[in-house]
Amino acid sequence: MIGVHKIIAAALVTSLSYGAALAKSDIVLETQLAAEALKTAAANLSNTLNAQDRVNALTETVRAYESGLSAMRDGLRGATIRERVIRLQFENNRNQLSRLLGILQTLELATTPMLLIHPTGPIGTARSGMMISDITPALKRQTDELRFQLEELSELRRIQTNAKEQLRLGLAGVQQARVDLSQAIADRTDLPKRLYDNTKKIQILADSATSLEMFAGSLGLLSLEPETSQAIDFDKMRGTLQLPVESLILRGYNEMDTIGLKRPGLVLAARPLALVSAPVDATIRYVGTFLDYENVIILEPQPQYLLVIAGLDQVYGEIGEVINKNSAIGLLGGNQESTKEFLLEGSDDGSALARETLYMELRYKGKPVDPSLWFAVNDS
Repeated sequence: MIGVHKIIAAALVTSLSYGAALAKSDIVLETQLAAEALKTAAANLSNTLNAQDRVNALTETVRAYESGLSAMRDGLRGATIRERVIRLQFENNRNQLSRLLGILQTLELATTPMLLIHPTGPIGTARSGMMISDITPALKRQTDELRFQLEELSELRRIQTNAKEQLRLGLAGVQQARVDLSQAIADRTDLPKRLYDNTKKIQILADSATSLEMFAGSLGLLSLEPETSQAIDFDKMRGTLQLPVESLILRGYNEMDTIGLKRPGLVLAARPLALVSAPVDATIRYVGTFLDYENVIILEPQPQYLLVIAGLDQVYGEIGEVINKNSAIGLLGGNQESTKEFLLEGSDDGSALARETLYMELRYKGKPVDPSLWFAVNDS
């Protein structure tokens, strides 16, 4: 029994540093909440058929799907990372694990009287009993930690397996919601409008302009019919606006890109087919294709200010319409992710998959200003 005592002592000295495992980790809860969010979005999609304001209802449904899918992606990535950590801990502590399992097996097979018998006599037997009594609580803690780790590993694998069907339904649902939203906006006729002195001039300017800067500057010179409602104070919104799409900033204001080109705006990276929203109440001054910017929409939140958003695949709205903050103004391009691609990104850092880009400028009296002064870019 001396050898067994030495093994137990060694196992305790080189304790397994797994940390306390929870029966249900935050990762598990977050992923379950994401699945519930996708189910709620699916229920909302079916209810939009009877919604009085179908455009707003569908806009919120698309956002709910995107939020649920983003949370599901983060949850799966967290589950994958956690699984790797647990497996790495098992690998690094293979010897200690083997010793611990050997001890447990020995204690299980041996009878209690045999464990207490010591060849040196009664004193050795008493010491053996005291040693076993001292190490039993520590041994139990390590055994419980190991059991919790194995249970957590099993739960993580179950989550990843069950997520496939929920993802398939979620990806199909958000695609249908986008199609329905585009149709609902095309059918909309109830938005107020402000009129230009001569709307034909707008297209002439777009066709003749050789740069976005020239077009935006010329557009600012065209006057609008006076607005009956009180205009917003755009200057007081500095630092409070949210970006038009959930995104990361690829390049900042006048920041040089890889080919040495500087742009007086922000280049944003977002997910394919992401919904783009108006950051503020505004009038649509222009909407349509322009040069190589794909679709462009130019918003006027306040006289002398123009917000240029370029790079949209689909664009919503008409020239002169007055739209509210958070109104859908378009969709980014790209292809709908498959469940396989989604799971692949969930198991990686996501850098391997392509992102779509959106360009945003803010101009005052025809001159570009730094949009990050108005937008809470640190929250992106």
